[in-house]
Amino acid sequence: MVEQLRAAAAKAQGGVGPVKTEAPAAGKVDFAEALKNSLDQVNGAQKNAERLGQRFATGDNSVNLSDVMIASQKASISFQATIQVRNKLVSAYHDIMTMQI
Repeated sequence: MVEQLRAAAAKAQGGVGPVKTEAPAAGKVDFAEALKNSLDQVNGAQKNAERLGQRFATGDNSVNLSDVMIASQKASISFQATIQVRNKLVSAYHDIMTMQI
């Protein structure tokens, strides 16, 4: 933080700030791993909604109907978003495959 303040002060005085020799390390993101994590989250949301629904149906007093409905809607929305992402990926793949070389 002190280095940032010094750089800002140097720029304000018309000078050049200190030169950074190290680039910030960007984490490498694996597409397959990110996709798998997203699908796991959707699956977890669906299982949670199903589990809450079963607990409510069996008469568990610690589960409210509103909690069941909210969990169900979250699972539904995340599933619909996953379907939309899949459709976009399939469309992009189709577009790439039909390109003229």
